[in-house]
Amino acid sequence: MIVVTGAAGFIASCLTGALNERGYNDLVLVDDFSHEDRKVNYEGKKFSALVERSKFFDWLKDNHRYVQGVFHMGARSATTEKSWDLLVDLNLGYSQKMWSACVEYGLPLIYASSAATYGGGELGYSDSHELVEQLQPLNLYGKSKNDFDKWALRQGKTPFFWAGLKFFNVYGPNEYHKGRMASVVLHTFNQIRETGGMKLFRSHNPAYADGGQLRDFVYVKDLCSAMIFLMEKRPQSGLYNMGTGKARTFLDLARSTFRAMGAPENISFIDTPIDIRDKYQYFTEADMRKLRSAGYTQAFTPLEDGVEDYVKNYLIPNRYM
Repeated sequence: MIVVTGAAGFIASCLTGALNERGYNDLVLVDDFSHEDRKVNYEGKKFSALVERSKFFDWLKDNHRYVQGVFHMGARSATTEKSWDLLVDLNLGYSQKMWSACVEYGLPLIYASSAATYGGGELGYSDSHELVEQLQPLNLYGKSKNDFDKWALRQGKTPFFWAGLKFFNVYGPNEYHKGRMASVVLHTFNQIRETGGMKLFRSHNPAYADGGQLRDFVYVKDLCSAMIFLMEKRPQSGLYNMGTGKARTFLDLARSTFRAMGAPENISFIDTPIDIRDKYQYFTEADMRKLRSAGYTQAFTPLEDGVEDYVKNYLIPNRYM
């Protein structure tokens, strides 16, 4: 039995589908299941039980002997979240409780951290533990994730295997509910269908041309494969970057979306919203050497191929993974 938290959300619902594809069907899905718009993310999946987030630790106390591992993907994931109390409750306190439970019951734990922990990238994008205390995230979401990473690294008692995954810019199916926080692929697809064009954020940094901002865009299917590898192989515990190791521009991403849709390219630029302008990352690129040295050899999907698969096999037919 494998536990997946955040199971009604984007990454965790895709992970559930990927686990099913690999024959893992005895799954316990954990989340706040009151959001009707997210029900389609887990409907049709194979699982043994749905457990409400607020009742999970009582459930685990009674059932931990049947559990082989925990994927803790649940979090408040909005980078614009202004309530520190909410972030502390969901991203820090709940995760600390999960860690302690996995220590007590002898369970391996894989949890979601974030590339938002790297802030403006002044210290680079290495998942070295030595850098964690020095990182300065640009928003409260990133701070909540980095605070948990720091807490985890200070613990004397740890799960016998644990991995904190620093997700970079993830795109792919099952993100329909994310609204403003959805990937630029989804926003581009929707804008092209509605208006025939795409408006990207203008650069407010003289070092980058409009649309030349660089991000490490990673396809969610690749993340799922890497996560399952870590749970199965259990290499050295620690923090792991989850990107491709290759930064691409937003223009690359938008153009790939136009091509996948068979639509003529029509790109313009608008000012980056004031509420995120001073917290905007202009460059991210994951250092993937640690995951590779752990034995993960699978190639990451090139941006053009990932966008084509997402657009043609999920967005156009309105399918879920």
